[in-house]
Amino acid sequence: MSNQEKPDITSLRIPRDPLPQEAGPRKFPWSIVVIIILLALIGGTWMFMRGGQTAAVDVVTASMTFPSQVNAVLTANGYVVAQRKAAVASKGMGRLVYLGVEEGDHVRTGEIIARLEDGDVIAQLARARANLAMAMADSTDAQSTFERAMKLYDSKLVSQADLDGARARQARVMAGIISARASVQEAEVGLENTRIRAPFDGTVLTKTADVGEVVAPFASSASSRGAVVTIADMASLQVEADVSESNIPRVEVGRPCEITLDAYPEKRYKGYVHKIVPTADRAKATVLTKVAFAERDSRVLPEMSAKVAFLSEESSAAASSAPAKLTVPQSAVTERHGTQVVFVVRDGTIFETAVATGERLGSLIEVTSGLRTGDAVVNRPAADLTGGTKVKTQ
Repeated sequence: MSNQEKPDITSLRIPRDPLPQEAGPRKFPWSIVVIIILLALIGGTWMFMRGGQTAAVDVVTASMTFPSQVNAVLTANGYVVAQRKAAVASKGMGRLVYLGVEEGDHVRTGEIIARLEDGDVIAQLARARANLAMAMADSTDAQSTFERAMKLYDSKLVSQADLDGARARQARVMAGIISARASVQEAEVGLENTRIRAPFDGTVLTKTADVGEVVAPFASSASSRGAVVTIADMASLQVEADVSESNIPRVEVGRPCEITLDAYPEKRYKGYVHKIVPTADRAKATVLTKVAFAERDSRVLPEMSAKVAFLSEESSAAASSAPAKLTVPQSAVTERHGTQVVFVVRDGTIFETAVATGERLGSLIEVTSGLRTGDAVVNRPAADLTGGTKVKTQ
């Protein structure tokens, strides 16, 4: 066996195929993400341009109009003001112990509204009256003494000096009486100053002091009150309206007017120009015009907002008595498919609304159905305006 050749074992190796190379990290498809983002931006922009774009429109309000206002020379805004008004205060100083009125109460001329502490003043009045009584008693004695002295002087029983002394004493007593009466009057005035009375017939508007507070003339200290109440004569209510300087030549005293209050828009009051204040407001370039009510209404209160229409002389009685009508400018009514429509704006969106129209009132037209007072309507709508459009108002 030693003589035998050793077998070649290298031929026994198992052939192996080369291993594939390991794959590196897989690349993320960023191009796909970019495409998705671009598509989202394009879609969002398209949706915004389609649904969010707004058009600017001119908007007017459907409102009630009286036919007589069509013949108005001009209109002006103002406020109801009492021409007779007073802040009632005390002439004296003291603590308020009685207040007999409150807001809305009617008072008569001379009626006691409030009363201050008066114990010290009453005591002064009692002392003054006692001094007057003493002076009156001295007057009786001085008069008797003087008459007795005159008789004795005629009988040569007293001297001239005694007679002159009796006459002087009588004069001093008479002067004392005058002084005592003045003191009584002064004390009575002081007592009256503790009574706060109504200066005229009127209605209490505000109450500015309460029982227990100190009332002083002109409110001389921070802890004191000046006026106790404010009263106004409701029969003197007028509308004070500012008329532009350029329009004041069209207004004259006595011109008929119509007054409309914001509180009662359905009610109109007949009035007339009572006075044109002979001065202008430099800052506003207006002239104050006072318009009086032809008839008094208890619902009309001071400081209410009012609108005054200065009527022409040609205004007819029928127009003055005609009721108010719901109107819009004629330019706000258009035609779509043979139907009269208006474009109502609600929450920034246009709504096409069919309406029925009636009488023409100058540049306005009556709307008998389809609208309500206060509706916002597009004025002079564009020919391509349609319902559902988003708009912004001017």
